[in-house]
Amino acid sequence: MILSIKDIRHNITHFVITTIGIGMLLMVVLGMGGIYRGIVEDATLLIDSVGADLWIVQKNTRGPFAEISRVPSNLVHRALAVPGVKFAREFVFHTIQREQNGKPLRISIMGLSWPTDKGEWIPLTSGRPLKQSHFEMIADKTLKLSIGERVKLGKETYTVVGITESMINSTGDGIGFFTIADAQSIQFDTPSEAVRLERAAREARGEKSEIGIKQPSLLENAIKPAAELPQIARPQISAVMITMMPGRNADKIAKIISGWDDVSVYTKLGQRELMLKGNVEKVRKQIGLFRVLLTIIAAVIMALIIYTMTLDKIHSIAILKLIGAPNTVILGLILQQSLILGAMGFMIAYAVGQKIFPNFPRRVILKDTDLYQLAMIVLAISICASLMGIWKALKVSPNEALS
Repeated sequence: MILSIKDIRHNITHFVITTIGIGMLLMVVLGMGGIYRGIVEDATLLIDSVGADLWIVQKNTRGPFAEISRVPSNLVHRALAVPGVKFAREFVFHTIQREQNGKPLRISIMGLSWPTDKGEWIPLTSGRPLKQSHFEMIADKTLKLSIGERVKLGKETYTVVGITESMINSTGDGIGFFTIADAQSIQFDTPSEAVRLERAAREARGEKSEIGIKQPSLLENAIKPAAELPQIARPQISAVMITMMPGRNADKIAKIISGWDDVSVYTKLGQRELMLKGNVEKVRKQIGLFRVLLTIIAAVIMALIIYTMTLDKIHSIAILKLIGAPNTVILGLILQQSLILGAMGFMIAYAVGQKIFPNFPRRVILKDTDLYQLAMIVLAISICASLMGIWKALKVSPNEALS
C-alpha cells in the first residue's frame, strides 16, 4: 500500500483529475437510481397518502391515474350502503396549465369530498386545511404560491390557505387541493360566449321539437343554467374512494362491488400496480438501460486509466523486477491504485450528489441499499479494471530497465 501511495503522490495532479472525472461519472450512475426511485415515489404518493382501501372506477378502465375514468357522483351513496364500508369519498383529479404573475402555472387539481374530507390528512408545512366549501385551496410548495395568495382559475378566484410538501403527481407537477365542487368548476369551465351559444342552440332545438311546439312555455327552461335543468345530469367524478371498517376483508367488499355492471373496483395495492406498470414502466426500463450503459462506460474508462497509468510505470516496474521484487508486489501496486481510484471516486460521487441532487427538478431519492449496491459495483469495476494493467505488467521484461 505504501508503494502505491508513493506512486500516487508522484503523479498527484493526474490522479486527482482522473478521480474527479470518475467521481462525476459514478455520481450520474447513482443519480439514475435515485431518479427512478423518486419517480416511483411520486407516482404512488397520492395513492398511499389519500388513505383509500378500495377504488371504484368506470367499468373496464384502469382507474383515474392510468386513464380517464367517469362515474356518477351518486355512486358515493351506493358505496356507503355496502356492509363494511366506513367512508366513501368522491375523487376528482385532472391537470391544467394557466398563468400566474406572468409565469406559467401547471397544477394538478384534486377535489376533496367536502365536507367529509377537508384535507386533514394532507401533511401541511404551513397554513390550515379547508374551512369553506368554496374559493379556498391547499398548494404544494413546488407551485411557488404563498399563504394568502389569490389564484384565478376559470371564472373564480381562490385563496391559498395551506402549503404542503412533496405532494406531486407522476409527471412532477404540484398538486392543488380544492373542494370537489371547485375542482369540477375548474375542470368544466366554459367561456361565457360558449355558454350563450349553447343556450341559444338549446332553444333552437326546442322550437323545432314537437313538445316545444305544443308547449312553448317549456322553452323558457332553455336559457336557464345547466345545473338547474333536471334533464342534464350533474358533472361526473373520476372515482369513488372507500375506507373500510376495521377488521373487514377488502376482497369480500370488492367482490360485492364488482358485481355492479357499471363499475370496476381495485384495491389500493391493485391501483398502485396499475400505476407502476402503466405510467412508470417505460421510464423504469429506460433509466435502467442508461444506468447499465453508464456502468459499463465507467468500467471501460477506469480500465483504460489503469492501463495508461501502468504504461507510465513500465520502466519502474522493470526496475522492480530487476532487483528481484516478486510479482505480488507489482500486482498489488496496480490493484491497490485501482481500488483507491474507485473508493475516492465513490466518495466524490456521494459528496457532490448530496449537494446537487436536491436542486434537480424531480425528486432524487437515495437509500442505503442504493449506496451499498453502487459500492459493490465500484469494487467489481475496480478489480476488473486493474486486470488490463496487471496483464501489461506481467509482460514487462526486467531487461527494459536497462534500455
